[in-house]
Amino acid sequence: MMLKNLDVICAGAAIVDILLQPVSKNIFDTESYPLEKIEMTTGGDAINEAIILSRLGRKTALLSKIGADSAGAFIQEACRENGIDYASLHVEPGLITSMNVGLVAADGERTFVTNRNGSLWKLCAKDIDISRFSQAKILSLASIFNAPLLDGKSLEGIFSAARDAGMMICADMIKPRLGETLEDIRKALGYLDYFFPNYEEAVLLTQKRELDEIADVFLACGVKNIVIKAGNKGCYIKNAATAEIIAAVEGISSLDTTGAGDNFASGFIAGILEGKSIRECGQLANVTAAISVQSLGATTGVRNRQQVEDLYKDYLKKQK
Repeated sequence: MMLKNLDVICAGAAIVDILLQPVSKNIFDTESYPLEKIEMTTGGDAINEAIILSRLGRKTALLSKIGADSAGAFIQEACRENGIDYASLHVEPGLITSMNVGLVAADGERTFVTNRNGSLWKLCAKDIDISRFSQAKILSLASIFNAPLLDGKSLEGIFSAARDAGMMICADMIKPRLGETLEDIRKALGYLDYFFPNYEEAVLLTQKRELDEIADVFLACGVKNIVIKAGNKGCYIKNAATAEIIAAVEGISSLDTTGAGDNFASGFIAGILEGKSIRECGQLANVTAAISVQSLGATTGVRNRQQVEDLYKDYLKKQK
């Protein structure tokens, strides 16, 4: 399926998550460990963002790499069900589609067991179809460091092509997998209009702990708008004109934080496309993430735009 006049192209991971919940640290102390829920869902930052953005009413395409196997077919079916353009999703025969086993604790925190020989670890710059860039307004590189072969130099090439196509560029990140440092991605960061690290990731990369100091490091790299996700504290936004904390949604009970950052980024990008102020984008992002953590899995919480709008209205009333 190929859509015309796209809003967003999401590039990055598209995998399958097997989620186990709730799991305690003594799981290996017993021969049989009954659980409340075991669920198979799509996972990976790029497809998470693509699904949520589509449900928020945006035309979205997915650029990633999968195998010609049952897990890959599961991902393609999820794209069809959610109206996502996957015409440029690279399907490689003989490749194993990456799968993660997510061990979710009772408090919603999780640990993933990953396959280092799967499609995520094979995703590289040539799998990103830059010919599609002219068809969309925004490129979202779902997570820097998630696909190890998309290194700083590769990202520079991808971002440069996006800039030449007139796209706005957004990126999220995870903690470095292979000991990468800020210097490895400094030039790539200079292309970003919006950057969405969480607090722990940002501290690790900048070696700073104060939000203002962290933000200044990224702004000095050329990032135009730095948006630091701070969990139940909300988010901190800084650019050349403003610096402020946007409070989180109150009274939210977290079941599973899987994909919360992807949902946050999706809400923020949706706000950008709707012409909202940067503060309003942060508020919409906080609401989208708050809905996501109340369900098991990265994309099971946010079902449609109206659901988000309802909480958004209540949230704004409390912010006044």
